[in-house]
Amino acid sequence: MSQILYVLPALACPVGMGAMMWFMMRSGNKNTAAPAADPREQELASLRKEIADLRKKVPAPAQRGHTP
Repeated sequence: MSQILYVLPALACPVGMGAMMWFMMRSGNKNTAAPAADPREQELASLRKEIADLRKKVPAPAQRGHTP
């Protein structure tokens, strides 16, 4: 009986770690929805689209007839 008392502390750490990993794995699966888009990323995409549209409207410097 006294030998069991020596083994229990040695088993407490791996068993406790396994239980914590199991609980964390279970709680991580609840949030399967896609993360909300960052407003900065949305604004950046909008600005990039606006720049692309403006570049289509304005001719390149070589097409305007200007020479550097």
